[in-house]
Amino acid sequence: MKTGLITSDTYKNHNTGNGHPEKIDRVTAIIDNFKKVDNKNLIWKKPNKFDEIFLNKTHSIEYINHVKQSFPKKGLVFLDGDTIVSPGSKDATKDAVGSIITAIDGVQNKEFKNAFCAVRPPGHHAEKEKAMGFCIYNNVAVGANYLIEKYKYKKIAIIDFDVHHGNGTQDIFYDNEKVLYVSTHQYPYYPGSGSHKENGKFNNVLNIPLEAGTTSEVYLNAYENVLTKIKQFKPEFLLFSAGFDAHIDDPLAQMRLCTEDFYKITKRTLEYSKSFCNGRVVSILEGGYDLRALQNSTQRHVDALIEFN
Repeated sequence: MKTGLITSDTYKNHNTGNGHPEKIDRVTAIIDNFKKVDNKNLIWKKPNKFDEIFLNKTHSIEYINHVKQSFPKKGLVFLDGDTIVSPGSKDATKDAVGSIITAIDGVQNKEFKNAFCAVRPPGHHAEKEKAMGFCIYNNVAVGANYLIEKYKYKKIAIIDFDVHHGNGTQDIFYDNEKVLYVSTHQYPYYPGSGSHKENGKFNNVLNIPLEAGTTSEVYLNAYENVLTKIKQFKPEFLLFSAGFDAHIDDPLAQMRLCTEDFYKITKRTLEYSKSFCNGRVVSILEGGYDLRALQNSTQRHVDALIEFN
């Protein structure tokens, strides 16, 4: 079976203004690269429309209405200090959420073995009732709730390797025993959460805080703790919050991973996942702000997904 690549051109209309790091070029660099490589093992697909009831399982109706009312007819609107929406953000946010739902359906229906969603805006900082850190809706959290509601899964794991802690995802699932949230991230750093003392109500949160300057060797050793926790939990479905800003060339953080590290952690995780979820894996883009590093790192991440097929 092949790997799904879920994306939509609507990301180009999510305008964050001049000089903003979460810019249109991020996803364009990824998509242009995959088009150039032209891998026959990729199935390209656009996100389907989805029932908004699944969005309501993750965010409050009040928050969703607030976001909808914030989309301007022209110009830019700040939802917080660095989270910006424009007229085109309405469709982009909808497709970002729709992409992970489409990817999950594709895996469930055996249309493809696993999938990667190349979308923006990212999602893992968005809390139940709060936009922040470039994130509006929490895409991966909607995906986890969709798996629980639609497919009746009882054990979902989210692995977040973005350099910033996914405070939103943790907030949404902190007291949900059906979801394990595991994060490796630079700490102390934005957004300030992610201490090893934050464990979740059901011991369903594992934070692995890492110092600025963390090298590949130290990171890969620390990642073994992720795999141990996953093995203990035995998820039925695995989701990646795939941020590539722990790369040494990324301008928004100070960790020192190389491109190949993203291949290694993906490959190791997929090997582990085979025994308990039969490789049912969907990955969705979070951060990554150096375009070349992002392009190369997503390529190696997806290479590992393809090879697992």
